[in-house]
Amino acid sequence: MNFAIIITVCVLLLLAYLFTITSSKTKIPSVVLLLLLGWAVKQVTGVLHIIVPDLNPLLPFFGTIGLILIVLEGSLELNLNRRKLPFVGKTFITAIVPLIITAFAIGHFFYYFLDADYKDGLLNAIPLCIISSAIAISSVGNLNVFNKEFAIYESSLSDIIGVLFFNFLALNSVIDLDTVGHFGLQILIMLVISFIATAFLAFLLSRIDHHVKFAPIILLIILIFAISEIYHLPALIFIMLLGLFMGNFDELERFKFIQKLKPRALDKEVTKFKELVIEAAFLVRSLFFLLFGFLMETEEVLNPYTIEIAIGILLVIYLVRAIQLKIFKVKLMPLLFIAPRGLITILLFLSIPVDSKIPIVNKALIIQVIVLSALIMMVGLIFNKQDKDEKKLNLNELENDDNVQ
Repeated sequence: MNFAIIITVCVLLLLAYLFTITSSKTKIPSVVLLLLLGWAVKQVTGVLHIIVPDLNPLLPFFGTIGLILIVLEGSLELNLNRRKLPFVGKTFITAIVPLIITAFAIGHFFYYFLDADYKDGLLNAIPLCIISSAIAISSVGNLNVFNKEFAIYESSLSDIIGVLFFNFLALNSVIDLDTVGHFGLQILIMLVISFIATAFLAFLLSRIDHHVKFAPIILLIILIFAISEIYHLPALIFIMLLGLFMGNFDELERFKFIQKLKPRALDKEVTKFKELVIEAAFLVRSLFFLLFGFLMETEEVLNPYTIEIAIGILLVIYLVRAIQLKIFKVKLMPLLFIAPRGLITILLFLSIPVDSKIPIVNKALIIQVIVLSALIMMVGLIFNKQDKDEKKLNLNELENDDNVQ
């Protein structure tokens, strides 16, 4: 029985790898295939009458670890310098503005039509309004430099801001100036912790000579994240700042502290560390979506009572997204369609307090929004046409606003 489980897991992960390496040819996001594969395995176990234990408790575990690794992977890939600050600011605004607008629009719908408390309506709406970096980052590898970096920054920031927004509402029964001030203090504390922890981890990476050096660092990163979450601190800020810091040592060489870390030698270690993070993120992300697909029920995907609401939510999401991309003079194709919902949506949905849950915001609605947004992204990527010059956009062109128009 143990060998059967091992064989099954290995085969499923090898198929997940096949989906990943062929997605550039097929234009089908690997997450769609992973969900279908997980669902197919569930049907097979039913036909063969194989008894499978309750796997639901594993979903938040793999989701949390996956979120850490995916945001770390994305931030390690980003190049940051002074010239790119306007670009980063633009992606920050495009991440936060549609999130807030769509959250209030959908939350108001829940409040007005479903007779829900306004705060509960907003709390149930937020998970549906966050772009999934887990899906977006893994789907944009074949886009040009601008579109790829825009999607990585935007989806990572959407995750961070969305979690901050959600936790702020979930942890405060009353919203007033005191709670806002307390929330600001939490962010400040997290920034200080991030600076200290990042410096410490960089120091360890430059000093550990043992042949096992990356695993302890990843474990420390997860440990810091978990402890921060226990105290309701915005831990994703630490993950993103750590990745940006470690991935941009070259830009920080002028600081004396960085010079002590021997940045040129450390770059080699960071490259190895990045490779390990990418491999680990692939495994955990694949397991998460396979598991989620396995736990999906056919009637949930085809639930007629929620499909209309799911379509309405997506119409609001893409309408707001199209307007804000136009305002910032960013080409709609293919970025308009790269707004999938996924891992973070599921995690926050599972975190909604029982007394704040709205019946219509159930697993069926979440699954439909995730699947439909992934299919929309797939269609957008399939019909996206880039000429050779556009594919060769370099980083210098990226900072020039004329190339965005």
